[in-house]
Amino acid sequence: MEQPSSPSASSSLAFRRVAFPRERRLVLDTLRLGHNKPMMHGLLELDVTLARRMLREHRDRTGESLSFTAFVLACLGRAVAAHPEVHAIRDWFGRMVLFKDVDATTIVEVKVDGRPFALAHVVRGINRRSAGDIHDEIRSVQTSGMRSLPSVIRVGSRLFLMLPGFLRRLVYRALLRFPQLAKRHTGTMLVTAVGMFSSGPGWGFSAPGIHNLSIVVGGIAPRPPTVAGESEPREVLFLTVSANHDMVDGAPLARFARDFTRRLESAEGLADSIAQRVSVTT
Repeated sequence: MEQPSSPSASSSLAFRRVAFPRERRLVLDTLRLGHNKPMMHGLLELDVTLARRMLREHRDRTGESLSFTAFVLACLGRAVAAHPEVHAIRDWFGRMVLFKDVDATTIVEVKVDGRPFALAHVVRGINRRSAGDIHDEIRSVQTSGMRSLPSVIRVGSRLFLMLPGFLRRLVYRALLRFPQLAKRHTGTMLVTAVGMFSSGPGWGFSAPGIHNLSIVVGGIAPRPPTVAGESEPREVLFLTVSANHDMVDGAPLARFARDFTRRLESAEGLADSIAQRVSVTT
C-alpha cells in the first residue's frame, strides 16, 4: 500500500512508502547463503564478430531476431559438459557430484503485479540443445511470465515465502546437500545477461548466491580489425566467469574458459541451428 508524504511537507522532503516485494525475500536468502563463498573471477574479452554477423544476416533474411543469450547458453552448456568439475555440487557426505547434463538458471525479466521482476528460470539440458530451441523457451517465459511456472510451484512458493527467514534458509541449506534435488530446483549454474540493458563495454559481477559457477554476459563493444586488410570492426563481448574455489582450482577453470572461448568465437552450432529454423519455416 502506497503512503504519500504529508501535503504540508516541503518538496525536498517528499517521499512515498511502498510495500517491499515479497518475492524479493528469495533474493535476500540467496545473498545470505552465498556471502561466505570464496569465489574467484575471470574477466574475458571474446571476439563474437562471426556469431553476431550470422544473427544479423538471419534477421535480415527472415525478420526473426534470435537471442544472443540463447546462443551463449548453447555454447556454455557444451563447454561445461566437457569440464563437469566446474559445476559440481557437494553432497551430504562431502563428495563431489558431477552431472552429465547442464541445467542453467537464467534470469528472465517478467511482469509481476505490473512491475518488472527478475524471474529465475531453469533451462534444462543446455548441453544437448540448439540456440534456436533455447531461444524459443526464453521467449515463451517472457511472454507467459509467472504463468510459465506450474500451479503447484506458484502455490508452494507463496507458502514458502510466508515462512520466517531463518526457516527458509534452513530449507535451502538442506536442499543444497542433496545435489539431485538442488539441480532440479535451482540448476547447476547461474547465467545472467546484464549487457541486454546497456550498450558499450563493461564486465558485470554476479551477487553472492547458491551456485558454484556463474556467468555474467556483459556489454559488447567494437574494436579495430586485428587482421591486415580487414575493414570490418571486431565485436568484443565482455564476459565474467565466477567459480567457487572450494570446488575447483584455477587451472581447470582456465581450461574450461579456453574451451568456452573457442566455441563462442567460432560460433559453434549456430549455422546448423539457423538452417534448421529456416527449413521449418519454408
